Amino acid sequence: MFKIMGLDVGDKTIGVAISDPLLYTAQGRTTIMRESIKKDIDQLIDFIISDNIKTIVVGFPKNMNNTVGPQAEKTLDFVKKLQKKIKYSERIEDCDIEVVMWDERLTSVAAERSMIEADLSRAKRKKIIDKMAAVYILQGYLDSRR
Repeated sequence: MFKIMGLDVGDKTIGVAISDPLLYTAQGRTTIMRESIKKDIDQLIDFIISDNIKTIVVGFPKNMNNTVGPQAEKTLDFVKKLQKKIKYSERIEDCDIEVVMWDERLTSVAAERSMIEADLSRAKRKKIIDKMAAVYILQGYLDSRR
């Protein structure tokens, strides 16, 4: 069975979420502390292989007025590099992995709000906000498929 991976790509971190095998729910996997594009993508390829990922949903940070700003441009650049690395990877048997850009406006706000409601301290929220945003991105995509 394949799974779907959700990503919240930032300048300093990448939040990662993985679907359950039935593609109903998103679970937070980890937050990758960004080091270099090569190391970051290699870590994602490890997840692609270990979790049999066939679709990657990447949060697309559009501006509130629906325009594409600098952060969205950075995300698109990251996605191009990820797709190229997947395509030419000798480690991945089936390189036909779909990458979907998903409007992520307000996902970080929703994630933050849910953690505040759960009474998590600011320090704990800071550690998991990107992973939770990835969960919201992936869950929105999974819900839209039904």
